[in-house]
Amino acid sequence: VQLQASGGGLVQAGGSLRLSCIASGFRLEYSAIGWFRQAPGKAREEISCTSSSGGMTYYVDSAKGRFTVSRDNANNTVYLQMNNLKPEDTAVYYCNQAPPEIWGQGTQVTVSA
Repeated sequence: VQLQASGGGLVQAGGSLRLSCIASGFRLEYSAIGWFRQAPGKAREEISCTSSSGGMTYYVDSAKGRFTVSRDNANNTVYLQMNNLKPEDTAVYYCNQAPPEIWGQGTQVTVSA
């Protein structure tokens, strides 16, 4: 199963973006979902992981208080709301099952100073 992230773009520091994670032929509500990012020249890192029920969500320290994961089971979508974005958040963002399986195409987030 391949999950696709979308919704990236160019935003100024302090701005917000909402990323969406969708899948075809697979119900996201039955899986733990992770959000990941890979900055240029750096390894891919997991920035959040939410349980299948959505009752428990982990955030990496750099995302705490700024990023929020939510689920819309009716639309089979998981969102990553990102507020107060910083230039160091610039990366390609991916969603995947947790633990990750096949990587889909990510979405570029660029934050200008």
